[in-house]
Amino acid sequence: MKKVIVASTNPVKIKSTEEGFKRVFPKEKFSFEGQSVKSGVSDQPMSNTETLTGAMMRVQNARSQFPYADFWVGIEGGIQDEKKEMGAFAWIVIASKEKIGKGRTGEFILPDKLADLIRGGMELGDADDKVFGGTNTKQKNGSIGILTKDVLTRTTFYEPAVIMALIPFVNPELY
Repeated sequence: MKKVIVASTNPVKIKSTEEGFKRVFPKEKFSFEGQSVKSGVSDQPMSNTETLTGAMMRVQNARSQFPYADFWVGIEGGIQDEKKEMGAFAWIVIASKEKIGKGRTGEFILPDKLADLIRGGMELGDADDKVFGGTNTKQKNGSIGILTKDVLTRTTFYEPAVIMALIPFVNPELY
């Protein structure tokens, strides 16, 4: 059985990693362990670059703290503020001892109420809770779940990017 360290204790990040691995490697057995790992970026990354850096740093830190694993997964949600519109997305980085893969979710535009709170210094999850009256929604369905009425949840939003990050592991001869 191969060991996968998810560099977060957020159940959404662990579940999306599990689902992605199961879909890509249906015949293999994995165990998944969430661990609290520092991202090295702000609590609310505010650019594509900062978000990718956070996911990369989570993998690097998890790898040094938990060297016994076969895979390390960093998932970082971020914001891109274009002033007229603010988009939300995430980067997923997956590493093994031999290679690394990266995948990015799609991006969706946040309502102005959320964007204004984030511009004021609030994290997206906290802004969601304030605007929509939830509690700890970032560990549940997230903004995407709230805004799509759970047609997509944070887990199902992240899962395709996990799968994309696994492409180099499915096609080792190409990477």
